[in-house]
Amino acid sequence: MQSLSEHFQEFFHAAKGTSTALNDHKASAGDTLSVPNNQDALRESHTRAGSLTIHAPPASLAQSTLETVSQNQDAQPAQTSAPPSDDDPQTLRQLQHEQAESSGRADLQVRFADVGCGFGGLLVRLSPMYPDKLMVGMEIRDKVTNYVIERVAALRREQPGNFTNVTALRTNAMRHLPNYFVKGQLHKLFFLFPDPHFKTANHRRRIIQTSLLAEYAYCLAVGGMLYTITDVPELGEWMRAKLDAHPLFERVSDAELNSDSAANLLISASEEAQKVARNEGKTFRTVYRRVQDPES
Repeated sequence: MQSLSEHFQEFFHAAKGTSTALNDHKASAGDTLSVPNNQDALRESHTRAGSLTIHAPPASLAQSTLETVSQNQDAQPAQTSAPPSDDDPQTLRQLQHEQAESSGRADLQVRFADVGCGFGGLLVRLSPMYPDKLMVGMEIRDKVTNYVIERVAALRREQPGNFTNVTALRTNAMRHLPNYFVKGQLHKLFFLFPDPHFKTANHRRRIIQTSLLAEYAYCLAVGGMLYTITDVPELGEWMRAKLDAHPLFERVSDAELNSDSAANLLISASEEAQKVARNEGKTFRTVYRRVQDPES
């Protein structure tokens, strides 16, 4: 099983010069990340008239850590031992404490997640804007994920000391997102130009669903932001309707978004957004804030 913390360790050791880390990370064609199927329990999350009950994901998978490193092209490859298992929470807590002491970074939890990150355009723009926030791109396509990893590694070589707060991993976020984060861990959650799944029979595959919003609310801190953008009008209306109807999300006004640096990136940062702009297309941006459960 490759946990999020194990993935981070592999990736950030690569920044120190460990040439084998990226190769170890690359999955063969058709391979998938091994994540236990706990969705039967997670799907118990449900909305009742004005009341929401959210069941936590397994504690053994909840803790995520990220090692911060300095870029050094002349450093010798570090000798690393096998990363700790998520089945041993005490070992994982000790690792996080050691990383905090060695890196000087106060917050070692991932705070931003870009679901369906594509080629990483948003991540590489967010990284220097929020250098104290750790962020991860989650992408289901194997080759695209590897591209983002190598892109970040190249940026680190070109700009030593920068882009140490970002990485990417391959996973199916619709199935496994809550397995990576503890309750209220995320500050920002992005869904940029998701697959519209035009056929009515495939609408159940859309990333914004009533059944999934409870999981997104679980991962987001109260006051955290959920960002959506699309160039498909019908999908924009779909996402807005689902989020408007959910008791744990409230829409953020356009006036407030004008002062939100991350929101202003949605229309230009990603490769898909740039493609829409070149074709003189129209985008539909909607942002929501995670609010307190009215029943709590």
